[in-house]
Amino acid sequence: MIPLVSDTETQPTPDMREAIARAVVGDEQKGEDPTVNRLLEKTAGLLGQEAALWLPGGTMCNMIAIKVHTRPGDVVFADVMSHIFRAESGGAAITSSVMLESVDSERGIFTVDQLDVARARAQACPEPYAAPLGLVCVEQTHNFGGGCVWTEDELKAVAEAAREHGMPVHMDGARLLNAAVASDVPASRFGALMDSVWLDFTKGLGAPIGAVLAGSRSFVDQARRYKQAFGGAMRQAGIAAAGCLHALDHHVTRLADDHRLARTLAQALGAMSGVVVSNPEPETNMVFFRVDPALISHGELIETLAERGVALGDAGAEIRAVTHLDITAEMLAEAIEKIQDVLTAAQARVA
Repeated sequence: MIPLVSDTETQPTPDMREAIARAVVGDEQKGEDPTVNRLLEKTAGLLGQEAALWLPGGTMCNMIAIKVHTRPGDVVFADVMSHIFRAESGGAAITSSVMLESVDSERGIFTVDQLDVARARAQACPEPYAAPLGLVCVEQTHNFGGGCVWTEDELKAVAEAAREHGMPVHMDGARLLNAAVASDVPASRFGALMDSVWLDFTKGLGAPIGAVLAGSRSFVDQARRYKQAFGGAMRQAGIAAAGCLHALDHHVTRLADDHRLARTLAQALGAMSGVVVSNPEPETNMVFFRVDPALISHGELIETLAERGVALGDAGAEIRAVTHLDITAEMLAEAIEKIQDVLTAAQARVA
C-alpha cells in the first residue's frame, strides 16, 4: 500500500529503532528519565520557550494548554476548521468548560480584522451577559487549510491584537517544523511569539510516540498538574523520547523533500480531467482536491484506489493526500499513474 492518508502513518526507520533500543531511561513521572529531559531541553530551545513538558500526543497538549490559560466559561477563539474545533471530540468543552468561538478565514490563517469580527460577535451583549475573553489559538501549519503556513508577521499581528484584549495566544504546532522548513524561518521565532506552543513528533518527523508542550516556567509548572490529572504521566518514556531526539537530528531538513513531492502531486492532479486541486501550489506536504461527481464519487475513487494499493484520505468535501518520510518519488509516480487510470476508466464509463 502507498500510504498517502496522513503523515502519521510513518514507520520508525531502522536507525530510529536502534536509538530507541539504546535509550537510557528512568521514571518520567518523577522527572528522572534522562532521555526525556534531554528532549525537553532541546525542544524548549527549538521553540523559543523557557521550559517544556513531555506528553503522549498533541491533543493532550491542546487540552492542557487551554486548561492552564482559561477559566470555566471563557471564550476560546480558533479558526473554524482548526484541529481544536473539528478533531478533538469536544475536548476543550469537556476538560475546561470553555466556549469555542469560530474565526472565519479562507485558509485557516486569520487576520486581525477577522479576529475582531469574532470577538465582537462573542461580546455582542454587554457585561455581565457576554462570556469573558479567554484565549486565541492558531495552528501552524494549518491542516484543513491545505498545510498552509502563517508568516511571522501574520502571527505577530494576531498575537499583539489578542494581548491588547487580555488574551494569551496558544499555537497548535503539530507541523511547526514543516512551516519552518518551508518558510526558512527558525521555529524559535514562531514559537517565541506565543504564550504556549507544542510540537508533534509523530507526523512529518516520523517518530511513533510523543509531543512536547512548551511555554514559560510558570506555564509548565501549571501544565504538569493537568498532565497528571489527564493521565499523561509515563514511566520509562525515554524509549519514545529517543525516537523524537533521533527525528530532530535526522528528519527535519528532509521535510523539504516531502514538500517537493506534494508540489509534484498537485501539478499532476491539476492536469487530470475532472479534478480540481484546492491548493495547486502546496506550501508544505498536503494536497487537497475534488473530483467531478458526475465522473466518480469521492468514496468510489478512494475505495477503488485502495483496492489498487493507493490509500488517500477522506476529508469530507475533499480528498487529502499527504507526503511524508515513507513516500518516495517512485511510489508517488506509481500513485499518480493509478489515479489517472481510475479516472480514465470512469470517463470511459460515462462517455
